[in-house]
Amino acid sequence: MVSSGLPVSRVPDSRDAPALRWGIMGPGWIAERFMESVQAHSTQVIAAVGSRSLNRSKAFADAFGVPAAYGSYEELAAAPDIDIVYVCTPHNFHHAAALMAIDAGKHVLVEKPIGLNAAQARDIAARAKAAGVFAAEAMWSFFLPKFDVIRQVLDAGTLGTVTTVLAEYGEHFERGHRIFDPALAGGPLLDLGTYPLALITEVLGAPERLSAFGEPHESGVNGQLSAIMQFTGGARP
Repeated sequence: MVSSGLPVSRVPDSRDAPALRWGIMGPGWIAERFMESVQAHSTQVIAAVGSRSLNRSKAFADAFGVPAAYGSYEELAAAPDIDIVYVCTPHNFHHAAALMAIDAGKHVLVEKPIGLNAAQARDIAARAKAAGVFAAEAMWSFFLPKFDVIRQVLDAGTLGTVTTVLAEYGEHFERGHRIFDPALAGGPLLDLGTYPLALITEVLGAPERLSAFGEPHESGVNGQLSAIMQFTGGARP
């Protein structure tokens, strides 16, 4: 029988984290949500913002009280007064932008997906290790208190051996959204599919076998994807 009591989350208060000086690379919608959360729930310092458009950078800086605005990603990466870069550009720029920050000696948090494929992700990890800097994908959902509770329940074996995980995520987007643009690496797999895939692999680890099929969208991006992944050994330790 499963206990009615759940463990207490061990996620620390975000305000207790050491304050770093952040640079935002790509002042779009997700950067705005990032700013709202950082300003409301942390002591982190947003020191600069960079865009390919100086006007966009200045508008973002004015809206959120960011002291410095740059008209290129290169200028932001080279700025001496930031410790870490948050990459929230369109997907197709993630790899190059992350390497730009790493090569400048900056730590980097890359909005998901960290790369367009496994090779890009491995390249970022290898370059960061060689440079002695931190690099991570911004899979924010894993840092919610409920996910730590789930992890504790699994680790304790409360549910027995977990052999099946079902995960699904769909969302409506207007036709003009960037998710429909192949040039920006659009499509639901990279934008939405990261969430169920991350959840499944967090619980069960890497799959032994993968079978998948998809359906293209008329815009040229993948329209939908279904996958069956087979694992051995149950939930990962």
